[in-house]
Amino acid sequence: MFKAIIIDDSDDARASLLDDIKNHCPELTVITQANSVASGIAVLKENKPDVIFLDIQLGDGTGFDILEYIGKTNAQVIFTTGLDNQGIKAIKFSALDYLLKPIDSDELVAAVEKLKNKTPGSQSLLENLQLLTENLRQNAAAPKRIALNSADRVHVITVEEIIRCTSERNYTIFFLKGGKQIVVTRTLKEYEELLEPSGFVRVHHSHLINLAHLREFVKADGGYALMIDNSHVPVSVRKREELMKALGLD
Repeated sequence: MFKAIIIDDSDDARASLLDDIKNHCPELTVITQANSVASGIAVLKENKPDVIFLDIQLGDGTGFDILEYIGKTNAQVIFTTGLDNQGIKAIKFSALDYLLKPIDSDELVAAVEKLKNKTPGSQSLLENLQLLTENLRQNAAAPKRIALNSADRVHVITVEEIIRCTSERNYTIFFLKGGKQIVVTRTLKEYEELLEPSGFVRVHHSHLINLAHLREFVKADGGYALMIDNSHVPVSVRKREELMKALGLD
């Protein structure tokens, strides 16, 4: 059983989320609510929840103000937000969990399911929040840094470090400059959508490459991309045209 707190400045939003939790998430118990930065800080000082449903935009500040004030917390945080697509992208780059308003009950259930697979305190929330603040301030479509949550830590790396990504079922393996590898429990499809504006191309159903680190496209042997780490990444027939277009050879 998880103890939850809802912090949102909308009475209707809090009531709707509370109803959804009661109807669809029996493993959650909402122990209290708050409607502002000040009241949110107060309830978090008095309680130790397992999960905080936190509105980003509050009447007297933001959800970030609450987390910065209380410092380190072992609670999992799920942001509830009405941010535009650019704001959502910044959240994804920061490897933070969120629910888009109006909240869909199926997405709520999926978010709660993810909580079961997380180790309390394993995520460096402060580091994620710092990256989110950085990404929200950027006007560029492609943030320069990304947070990757592995089993035991958060890796904040520059996008430029990524040579390629490989899919392993519901996991994605990142291959970085210097030979480092990071395994993340998110799908390659999610990272394709995030990294495409930064010069990444999906060349195969299991492979995403950074064009900045492509050494050669070899047409023989079915076609493969030779990367700067000397890896041979297969290029599928249906993805070849997309790669050629990205290289300006269409």
